[in-house]
Amino acid sequence: MIKTGDLVPNVNILFREGDARPEKGTCPIGGEFISKSTRELFAGKRVIIFSLPGAYTPTCSTYQLPGFDEKYQTFQDNGIDEIYVVSVNDAFVMNAWAEDCGIKNVRVIPDGNGEFTKAMGMDVSKNNLGFGSRSWRYAAVINDCKVEHIFEEPGKSDNYEDDPYGETSPENVLAFLQS
Repeated sequence: MIKTGDLVPNVNILFREGDARPEKGTCPIGGEFISKSTRELFAGKRVIIFSLPGAYTPTCSTYQLPGFDEKYQTFQDNGIDEIYVVSVNDAFVMNAWAEDCGIKNVRVIPDGNGEFTKAMGMDVSKNNLGFGSRSWRYAAVINDCKVEHIFEEPGKSDNYEDDPYGETSPENVLAFLQS
């Protein structure tokens, strides 16, 4: 598992850019897949990444994602250049989720194959919920591709019955930055 001082794994991520929802139907069309490496995303910047079990899930959609988005300027005032949310979901789902939640500032990282999540050592089985392989909830401050600090919810294990949330809250990450 990744820890403070480690370099973030260099994984290629497939983003989806340029899609638009047609008047009839909900499937976005017209765009293309764009590949960017995690090193490309994080190099020369101080960023926050946070990961969660899935787009459109209650804690993620109600508290964590909106909280980071709402506090974006405060994070920038405390030395953060970008904030990214990572989930083991494809680019279509991640883009729709951000749009449906009205997210303006947090950028999505679609980890559809779970490659980044596995390389971070944060993959867990959530078969008990019908999710398959997903990410454990964590957050990290990354400074020029190096882990400055990592936050992890307690109890990381396969098929964990609970969905702990607190360590990775925007408020907790901000408290670290302000200390």
